[in-house]
Amino acid sequence: MYSRKTGLILGFHGCDKSIVENILTGKEKLKGSKNNYDWLGNGIYFWEHSPSRALEYATSIKNNPSRSKTKIKDPAIIGAVIDLGYCLDLLDFQNLTLLKTAYDILVQTFKKSGIKIPQNRPPKHSTDLLIRELDCAVIETLHKVQAEKNIYPFDSIRGVFWEGEELYSGAGFREKDHIQICIRNPNCIKGFFFPRKIDNNYSNV
Repeated sequence: MYSRKTGLILGFHGCDKSIVENILTGKEKLKGSKNNYDWLGNGIYFWEHSPSRALEYATSIKNNPSRSKTKIKDPAIIGAVIDLGYCLDLLDFQNLTLLKTAYDILVQTFKKSGIKIPQNRPPKHSTDLLIRELDCAVIETLHKVQAEKNIYPFDSIRGVFWEGEELYSGAGFREKDHIQICIRNPNCIKGFFFPRKIDNNYSNV
């Protein structure tokens, strides 16, 4: 009942500058990611209210191209006005229960087929579980179960990601913690914009 979000949010997507220009002029559409390691499953990814994190990601891809199939020569970001619609919000206890049920179904399915279940794992030179094959499989299983039961599909997925080194010794925060959004229904995206820099002559309202 309370999974349909009210109001609009701002999301930011890191990419190459050429893509930003093509999106804003209507020459191109943002394509959904379909990697088997995408931690929120298939869809279009945004950082919630964090243009700085989106730009940091785009810059990291430029400096380390092996991290992504997408090539970035000139890091940039594009902003989006988003209505999350019917959202699988993983900060909601009830939705976490749904996810656990989907995991149990996934385990049973793989046992019957005799195939080894996917695992989350860190890439080289990192301890963060950035390659999230298990989480992706679980979320996609949930979507499949919803479809088989003719339950209204989720328009979006929202989750918090703990990433990076401790912010300080003994901290409960990490240097790259963020909330990320995965949009499955592109109609949730109400418009795109080029992020502005603040005018320090006025208050930040």
